[in-house]
Amino acid sequence: MAMPVQPLWIGVDVSKATLDISTSQAQAVITLPNTATRIRTWLKSLSGPVCLGLEATNTFHLELAMQAHAYGFTVYLLNGYRLSKYRESVGMRAKTDPSDARLIRRYVQNEHEDLYPWTPPPKGYMSVQRLLHRRATLVQARTTLSQSLGGMPELKTSVAAMLRKMDHLDQLICKRLKQALVKLDWYRHARRCQAIEGIGPVNSMALTTLFHRGSFKSADAFIAFIGMDVRVRDSGKCRGRRKLTKRGDPEVRRLLYMAAMTACRSATWKPFYERALARGLTRIQALVALGRKLARIAYALLKTGDSYRPKSREEACTST
Repeated sequence: MAMPVQPLWIGVDVSKATLDISTSQAQAVITLPNTATRIRTWLKSLSGPVCLGLEATNTFHLELAMQAHAYGFTVYLLNGYRLSKYRESVGMRAKTDPSDARLIRRYVQNEHEDLYPWTPPPKGYMSVQRLLHRRATLVQARTTLSQSLGGMPELKTSVAAMLRKMDHLDQLICKRLKQALVKLDWYRHARRCQAIEGIGPVNSMALTTLFHRGSFKSADAFIAFIGMDVRVRDSGKCRGRRKLTKRGDPEVRRLLYMAAMTACRSATWKPFYERALARGLTRIQALVALGRKLARIAYALLKTGDSYRPKSREEACTST
């Protein structure tokens, strides 16, 4: 009887200039330039089943991840926070590039059964994501400057002119977002989501883009990808505080929270919001619950292709 072939486990610590690589076949960690040519040459030298883990580092990991996936290797993209907790749990005292490469290899080798292999995003996804994140930076800067300079009457005229320019830039980015979704044939899907109370143009485009990132099996999987699923910490009779996992894109969660702030004042969703408050939730918790509900409805519309039908007041009162 033939023995099963053991995969080659690889951990890679990624930086802008270099890749530190640890494999299950060698003790020494090798260092390569983080360039497309050197990555291609190294990947060609590998044979057999290969499982490669790397931490998401800005965009510096994408070249390696894309090429490794194209070669048919299994790629695991790891969350930096979870990797940091794993380092503490195994008692590692040092944090260097070579030690991080070994830690990543150890992590994927031991925990791969609970990890999901990475797949490349669809064409156009990254460009839309970059536009959304750049708009988020602009919105944050506008809010900060408005609050910081708002109490200086002597600068009122200059501040107002600056804010108008930032608003104009916001409109240009939104226009680019719409053009990108039209080109990808996603904008018609976003229009359906925009019919939901509280979901504006940017919200709908963000949710539509996120939906096309992968094939989600259920609304729960979509919510978990956004990072709005709840982490439960119970032990014995102790019931720990529930918190969001926050594993997904923070900008999408912010947009959903803002959408909930608008939706909670609508006739459709005000009963849902008041019901959440009556259960003892804080205002923030009630808005998060409503934002999660709006995301579930958007997922259903995107999944089925149906048009949005607002709930009656009686349905909204009994909705959970």
